[in-house]
Amino acid sequence: MTTVTTKAAATATPAATVGTPYLDADSGQVLVRPGAITAADAGSLAGAAAGSLGLVWLLYERILPFSGALGFWVCWYVAFLAFYWGIARTQWESRHVREKIATAVFTGAGVLVVAVLADLIGYIGWRGAKAVGHGNFLTTDMQRTGPLDRLDSGGILHAMIGSLEQLGLATLFAVPLGIAAAVFMSEVGGRLAQPVRTVVNAMTALPSIVAGLFVLGSVILTLGYDRSGFAASLALTVMMMPIVTRASEVVIRVVPNTLREASYALGGSQWRTVWNVVLPTARSGLTTAILLGMARAVGETSPVLLSAGFTPRKNANPFSGQQVSLPLYVWNYVRYPQEDMKVRAFGAALALMSIVLILFVAARVAGGRRPGELSRRSLRRLARDRASGASDASGASAPATSATSTAPPPPAARPAPVTTAVIPSRPEPAS
Repeated sequence: MTTVTTKAAATATPAATVGTPYLDADSGQVLVRPGAITAADAGSLAGAAAGSLGLVWLLYERILPFSGALGFWVCWYVAFLAFYWGIARTQWESRHVREKIATAVFTGAGVLVVAVLADLIGYIGWRGAKAVGHGNFLTTDMQRTGPLDRLDSGGILHAMIGSLEQLGLATLFAVPLGIAAAVFMSEVGGRLAQPVRTVVNAMTALPSIVAGLFVLGSVILTLGYDRSGFAASLALTVMMMPIVTRASEVVIRVVPNTLREASYALGGSQWRTVWNVVLPTARSGLTTAILLGMARAVGETSPVLLSAGFTPRKNANPFSGQQVSLPLYVWNYVRYPQEDMKVRAFGAALALMSIVLILFVAARVAGGRRPGELSRRSLRRLARDRASGASDASGASAPATSATSTAPPPPAARPAPVTTAVIPSRPEPAS
């Protein structure tokens, strides 16, 4: 038997903490861990930011005939990248410089998105807080309120009821249809899968006003149905269904095929595999698909205006009479020249964002577990099954133990004969 041994390296690279450049003993070069932020990085970023800010302020505000905050910050960001590139070139190799610049660009894009979102939420909250601070704003409607009335009169109760009912009905209609279409395209397939996928892709880019016109022409004008919250929910269903279908199909396709094969190997049918294996595994992704569809439908204005109309009074019946929603409320009252009406519109926008946040958090808590993670109910049921199985096993083993104690010991088993095969080193010559 031959033993193969390897000789360890004579010099070992010392352990370096994350974010600290270290000396490689083999190459003799100073290496930098990708994605780490060192003291040199922090100093380079601060120096580039300060230098570019001073230069842009001098040129933009004192020398060149430019003005405007947006142009100032755009020029500063471009100058910052140029300064940072120049500073990085004096410290690192070209590949590390490219990595640092790419990191700065993507980080700046993320900070920009967060800043725009924070500015939007902050401005709406600042303008709408004056209206939300009055107790009547969330408990009354606009039936007895005019443009010249103060903020202590009128509210958005009718608009909140309309938005919740229309969004709830649209979700009730669109989610089963969208998930069923996704299961058909990803699990069933066939000749109709590609035409259905093409239609769904085309509906994804459908303008919202076309959906409103479709419901207006087919349900209201043709069938003679009155404008109502139910008609608006049908228009919102047309907007939600392709979003839910496309996102659900992508999520279902991500489920590993080994789970399906294991279910088929245990004797499960295709329907049982989809219902008990595929959909529970993709539950978190399906929740995200539903949230995307709700986000598309909750802010629509034109289809609600065409199919539900507008009313200043409360209507809790979505199947009879015109009904207003929060986006339509905002669109209608923000056009008034009176400042109090504009404040009411911003207060309605703030209430809409709060409702959407509550719905999203509730949906994420209900279905936001990781793929394959069991719910608390399933864990409790599994624990009960294990406990009952253990008790049954212990009860069945007790009589068997007593029976075996009285029975005579079995005879000793004889060892099996050993057969030795002799393999010649060379084949014998043929006779």
